[in-house]
Amino acid sequence: MEQTNRVALIVGVTGMVGVAFTEALKKPTALGGPWTVYGVSRRPLPTWFPSSLLDKHIMLDTLNQQQTHEIMAPLSSQITHVFWVALQVNESEQVNISLNSTMLSNVLNALTSSPNSKLSHVTLQTGTKQYLGPIFDPSLSAQLVPRDAPFIEDYPRLSFPNFYYALEDILTSYSKSLTYSIHRSSSIIGASTRSYFNTLLTLCVYALVCKHQNYPFRYNW
Repeated sequence: MEQTNRVALIVGVTGMVGVAFTEALKKPTALGGPWTVYGVSRRPLPTWFPSSLLDKHIMLDTLNQQQTHEIMAPLSSQITHVFWVALQVNESEQVNISLNSTMLSNVLNALTSSPNSKLSHVTLQTGTKQYLGPIFDPSLSAQLVPRDAPFIEDYPRLSFPNFYYALEDILTSYSKSLTYSIHRSSSIIGASTRSYFNTLLTLCVYALVCKHQNYPFRYNW
């Protein structure tokens, strides 16, 4: 049987999840491998990034429709899978919807613009705001009714704007030409230079230092 050459485009590659995807796809044991991996970010690759694992790095502002089309459309005959872990965050959920929807639409439009498009699957990462609503929007958060965990995947949508809903709707609009999967992660733990997601690892290091020095493990929330 002929093996399909799988080419992954990781959008948001310099984030914590983007780095993890890059490392996972380049492992010899990666499902569907071997993978060719392209990574997109708005900034240059940081010095700590394992750049040797990327077959191509693309510095691109996906909010710019023209630039996105000029760079992505020529790759439409190569890229088979998109891993979407990009994120623009604003206090206003309506602004979040506008920014994040524009980014995803620009990339998908460019990659499906050619009759030779190879794109077959999109993986989208969202999160628990799917169930909690726009908890960081100052004008909406006070109106939310708290939901207790565990959350159920087929919960109906809340009657509040939510950019996760908007991204899911964009993927649904492409469902006749490709497949997609949505991963609603809860707390993501890992090493990050730009976010609070490494808090637990920092706490673990502190606990190990306390144990090594025989100090009491003290902390305040």
